Amino acid sequence: MIETIKFNTFSWMHILNPSDENFDYLIENYNFHPLDIEDCRSKVQRPKIDIYDDYYFLILHFPVFDKTNKFLDTKEVKIFWGKEFIITIGNSHWIVKKFFNSVKEDLNAFKLELSSETSDALLYEIMERLMKETLALIGRIDSEVEQINYGLFRAKSDKIIEKISVTRKNIILLDTNFRPQLRLFHKFESGEVKGFAEDMEEYWGNILDYYQKLWDVIEDDKELIEGLAKTYDSLQTNRINEIIKILTLISTVMLPMTFIASLYGMNINLPFQSHSSAFLIVSGVMLAVVIVFLCYFIKKKWL
Repeated sequence: MIETIKFNTFSWMHILNPSDENFDYLIENYNFHPLDIEDCRSKVQRPKIDIYDDYYFLILHFPVFDKTNKFLDTKEVKIFWGKEFIITIGNSHWIVKKFFNSVKEDLNAFKLELSSETSDALLYEIMERLMKETLALIGRIDSEVEQINYGLFRAKSDKIIEKISVTRKNIILLDTNFRPQLRLFHKFESGEVKGFAEDMEEYWGNILDYYQKLWDVIEDDKELIEGLAKTYDSLQTNRINEIIKILTLISTVMLPMTFIASLYGMNINLPFQSHSSAFLIVSGVMLAVVIVFLCYFIKKKWL
């Protein structure tokens, strides 16, 4: 389905769930490269910007939460950008569709918001909204890292393990998505992507600032979650060692007592076996052994 919003100097087309007829229409009317159309047919592509004489083709990745609102997923944003058109393709990030609908509902109000009525200005508005949404999403991930940091010594181990695992998985996905795109956005500020309107350098620089801020937060959270994971592993290892240490000391103390009790349980003649205070004597020997062991452990600073 092709939906179109017409401005004075350009148009914005949004094609949701494109069909073969839609792709044929783009090839016939816009003369797009067949490889770009092939990329639009595919659901998974690497981020890139293809530069042609009369248009640009962008594939960008932005994160979204899945249906469980727990794990991050990746949404592709595919855009054909020319002087007289912006064409957004496919079931991309929900922000694009929401923005398209809002502009369609009140076109005149949106025209007043544009810095200039050009396709470059519209592309900037689309990318800025994607950046702001991503910034809010990463802010949530950042707060989850802070919660892990706060609850590291307080929360139950199973909850902390789950939080660390989920947050680390999400941060890895963010890092995987954003790392290859950083150089793409540098192309706007460096002038390699010139666009079609004048005086857009500051706007592209603002988009790069957004992206650099996102990248810095991701890098900080990545280092912090790795440090927290190592700290938690060390805490768990130390707790296990303490438990093993206590159990070992108890076993060591109980071993001679078990030996004495087993020895006097045998049906043979043993010292003090017939004595009237045999139980007290054997118990006293056991107690003395325990005291000797405890004094030795304290002296070695094992207790």
